Amino acid sequence: MSMDSSFEPSTIESKWYAQWEANGWFKPSGRGEPYSIMLPPPNVTGTLHMGHAFQHTIMDTLIRYHRMRGCDTLWQLGTDHAGIATEMVVTRLLATEGSPGRNELGRDAFIERVWQWKGQSGDTIERQMRRMGVSGDWSRTTFTMDDGPSEAVVETFVRLFEQGLIYRGMKLVNWDPVLKTAISDLEVVSEEEDGKLWSIRYPLTDGSDSLVVATTRPETMLGDVAVAVNPEDERYAHLVGKTLRLPLSDRDIPIIADAYVEREFGTGCVKITPAHDFNDYAIGERHRLTPINIFNDDATINANAPAQYRGLDRKAARKTVLADLEAAGLLVEEKKHKLMVPRGDRTGEIIEPYLTWQWFVKMDGLAARGLELVESGKVRFVPENWINTYRHWLGNIQDWCISRQLWWGHRIPAWYDDAGNTYVARTEADALAQAAAKHGGAAPALRREADVLETWFSSALWSHSTLGWPNEAAMAERGFDRYLPSSVLVTGFDIIFFWVARMIMMTDHFTGKVPFKDVYITGLVRDKDGQKMSKSKGNVLDPIDLVDGIGLEDLVAKRTSGLMKPQDAPKIEKATRKDYPEGIPAFGADALRFTFASLATHGRDIKFDLDRCGGYKNFCNKLWNAARFVLMNVESGAIAPAGTAAATEAEKWILSRLHHCLAQVEAEFAAYRFDLVSQALYEFTWNEFCDWFLELAKPALSGDDAQAAASTRLTLLTVLETLLRALHPLIPFITEEVWQNVKGRLGIAAPTVSLQAYPRAADIAVDAAAEDEIEWLKTVVSQLRRIRSEMNLQPKLTIPLVYAGGSASDKARATKFAAAIGFLAKVESQRWLDAGEAEPAASTAIVGELKILIPLAGLIDIGAEKARLEKEIKRVEGEIGKCHAKLGNESFVANAPAAVVDEMKQRLAEFTTTLAGLREQAGKLGAL
Repeated sequence: MSMDSSFEPSTIESKWYAQWEANGWFKPSGRGEPYSIMLPPPNVTGTLHMGHAFQHTIMDTLIRYHRMRGCDTLWQLGTDHAGIATEMVVTRLLATEGSPGRNELGRDAFIERVWQWKGQSGDTIERQMRRMGVSGDWSRTTFTMDDGPSEAVVETFVRLFEQGLIYRGMKLVNWDPVLKTAISDLEVVSEEEDGKLWSIRYPLTDGSDSLVVATTRPETMLGDVAVAVNPEDERYAHLVGKTLRLPLSDRDIPIIADAYVEREFGTGCVKITPAHDFNDYAIGERHRLTPINIFNDDATINANAPAQYRGLDRKAARKTVLADLEAAGLLVEEKKHKLMVPRGDRTGEIIEPYLTWQWFVKMDGLAARGLELVESGKVRFVPENWINTYRHWLGNIQDWCISRQLWWGHRIPAWYDDAGNTYVARTEADALAQAAAKHGGAAPALRREADVLETWFSSALWSHSTLGWPNEAAMAERGFDRYLPSSVLVTGFDIIFFWVARMIMMTDHFTGKVPFKDVYITGLVRDKDGQKMSKSKGNVLDPIDLVDGIGLEDLVAKRTSGLMKPQDAPKIEKATRKDYPEGIPAFGADALRFTFASLATHGRDIKFDLDRCGGYKNFCNKLWNAARFVLMNVESGAIAPAGTAAATEAEKWILSRLHHCLAQVEAEFAAYRFDLVSQALYEFTWNEFCDWFLELAKPALSGDDAQAAASTRLTLLTVLETLLRALHPLIPFITEEVWQNVKGRLGIAAPTVSLQAYPRAADIAVDAAAEDEIEWLKTVVSQLRRIRSEMNLQPKLTIPLVYAGGSASDKARATKFAAAIGFLAKVESQRWLDAGEAEPAASTAIVGELKILIPLAGLIDIGAEKARLEKEIKRVEGEIGKCHAKLGNESFVANAPAAVVDEMKQRLAEFTTTLAGLREQAGKLGAL
């Protein structure tokens, strides 16, 4: 193979992915320690977003890393049916097509249409994952409504019901009146909005007095069942137990005392509407009040309210109620008020607390066990502070509402007869048998429960249902005992309760195992300004657009189509044209992956800046060009046999630095610090390998020492090949392409770098002496390059060099590295100042005790050099001032580690020596 002159991601990415997958290299090997990850299944509602791409990069990096470390890796892939979200997408799609709607189609036809959409969306998601380099086992990919997971759902439901942990009851739930279904807390977005606070007078039944109640929802007073005051509030103590005449409803309601009421808020009187407020519902239960539901499922007023309000929309009902109160002289006050308004994240409509029949899971015992498993360390959170969030949620848990009034999803395995009896069974035949037994032999007609289970119910089983549970044959085939518990779950902090906690509880309850050993909690990907990415804000980035690039007009069209509020389109278009005047260039999957890894700190938020992708595209180019340099120089001579010892200090140094890099990478992988993994590999690749070792190798390659030339070629290849293996989990495509060009030069016959052993620091020797030697050389060359830059000397211009002072070690090193210094710093002559010889007027750099002089005669403008020295003197004086401030701080000296104080003293001594030399040189220039 031969490498192209430039790195073009599009020409290599599809080629290598197809080969990896076709050869089955993503499948478990069956050898080594098991290492498994269960992919949080993305919803089949369209395409992947940046959060998906970020987490998939992290998971793929872990899988590739452990695969190369010899583990038997399983990355279980799959997708989620996402009941509400998918129903909405398909409903909108039908409207766009002008097709009959959901209700017109009927349940069976609508579900068939959703399955068609699932096939389309699932294929899109899988294509996107492949473009990102996902190395999961596609042959095992699972959908939450496949036969296996569906069997697990039914078995779980039936067993929990038989154990008394599932029940059906009428309770208050979050209700979306547009979707006409219960929704989870995660699907409710509460934000502060402008509203009003109305004060309403409630007269006592006996007409002796009245109470004034403040409310933000006057229409719900039609369902009031009490007014509550604080039991310690002496203003109302004499009224507790009496009744009020509920305005507009001609009902009497009691005055009760409850500690929930805040005496200082408003009038200290609170209307209690248990059917339409969660706090009121709890109060109602404490006082055994019967709730009155005044809403239909579409949030219109029902028959439980007075006749004049029935059928009104809640907004219209509010206006009518307020008008009637004012007419009756009972509306005391209206004022502006800020309040938190709960809205459905998909419809944008205000969510109603709604009293309705639903199915629930009792959570007390399950939650206690779930907390115990984490507190005992059987499941570990990374970062560990997220255990506090987990602990808080489980400590305040409520029974879990698992039913949804949808068609798309796992239908609840329950049947009813006309007498109101319920039969929970694995099949309809089982339900009929139960009914026959109950009715003395003849089974009555049964109707199936129309509701489906919420998506989180099936997701809670993901860790063990994907491994075949409860089917023993499937469990054996899919490696249930080998891959459960999985090694790590990678997920966001926003679903610790909704998914992580429930998986821990359910997997333990049914298998006796924890679902995973570690939970790595990632931050949420936001834009560069820290704003949440959303279509309505117009700041969404499609990861594939960053991989392949997208033109401005296509980007504008993409961001402005399908908006919930079409009026936002002009604003979004303007912002898009401003931020991306030329569209988004193609960065390639590797650059995007490296960007994600570099951002994977242990923080809560991830600010994604597109410019970083450009920086890491440059990194890929740098690696590509370095590889081409190595291969071109290797072709010019024979490779030394394997085992040839490094002959030059530069070789020993780069190998020693590689050891340190790999040691850090290994430690940071164990700590899930992908940002530090990428930083260590970036610094070594760019600064030490490309910027220094390739330059240090050139004198040896072109010199007369055949042994040094041969060993340098081998070291160049060896370090490059090792580096490619180290980088592969992060940037798999470019490393595979380059490695294929390198492997033959080292006699490697393996088919892919992805199955090669990940390099270990322990296999590479540390040479502290070589590190000291080369660091000296780097410092000298860096100082000479700095002076050349500041003096504006042309790159091709050679300079004379004079050494003064210095130790015996400096003199030995100057001799040893004379050729390297001459080559790297364009030095034409090097000599030491003779004893008693006056220093020439020169530009000076100081390295410890050594002075490096570049005589100025014929090189520079003396005035410019004086100005440079004055600037450098001020800088060094500033550093000395900082050292004095630190060492003069008694608290610092007393409390800082001794090594830190000693380091500060050493810095002061070095800066003092440097300042003396600079002042001396400035004095000499002043005499000219």
